[in-house]
Amino acid sequence: MTEEVMSIREMCDAFDVTPRTLRFYESKELLFPIRQGQKRLFTRRDRGRLKLILRGKRFGFSLEDIRQLLDLYDRGDQQETQLLRTYEIARGRLTQMEQQRDELNEAIAELSGQLEWGAEMIASFRKSAAE
Repeated sequence: MTEEVMSIREMCDAFDVTPRTLRFYESKELLFPIRQGQKRLFTRRDRGRLKLILRGKRFGFSLEDIRQLLDLYDRGDQQETQLLRTYEIARGRLTQMEQQRDELNEAIAELSGQLEWGAEMIASFRKSAAE
């Protein structure tokens, strides 16, 4: 990835994404490849942006959040504004994820209890049938 530009195929291979994904991010104005006719060439900046997009998606950030964070990169304040806003969004997302985890743990415990009850009921039916 030290090359100045990469083709769409090289980007797909390097980041394990599909051409459709890259075109989608381009249509959402998250990536800005150089266009040469039908050919798209992705710069080092596009590669950095894609890395951040994929990380943001993995953490559950919305595309709008990601766009706003990427747009803050060019503010000229050594990325302080971008980092502060990223931190705010990430704290909020972490709170949401922890809440989802807690709800999921509660549902797992409840389902486990129901399965134990079901196993006991099945065992009692089988015991009654065997007598």
